[in-house]
Amino acid sequence: MTESSAVEIEIATRRLMAALDSLESAVERRRDADRDENELATRIQALGADRSRLADELDGALVKARKLERTNREIADRLDSAIVTIRSVLDTGEDG
Repeated sequence: MTESSAVEIEIATRRLMAALDSLESAVERRRDADRDENELATRIQALGADRSRLADELDGALVKARKLERTNREIADRLDSAIVTIRSVLDTGEDG
């Protein structure tokens, strides 16, 4: 083997090592990116679950609010009726 062949082999070996280093770096970056994507997907899934839970809670709160409004109206109607009855009794008592 000539000296120029040895130099060429040395150059080729260094290029190969550099290429392997670059490949290794690329693989590591890809692993990091995949890990980040998985973490993001997990977070998105958790946010979706939270959104569903909050939507259910909101629906329940709206149902309760409607029931309270209905009950409030019924109580107000009964109070109005009781006030009318009491006034009527008082007016009758004053006339007598």
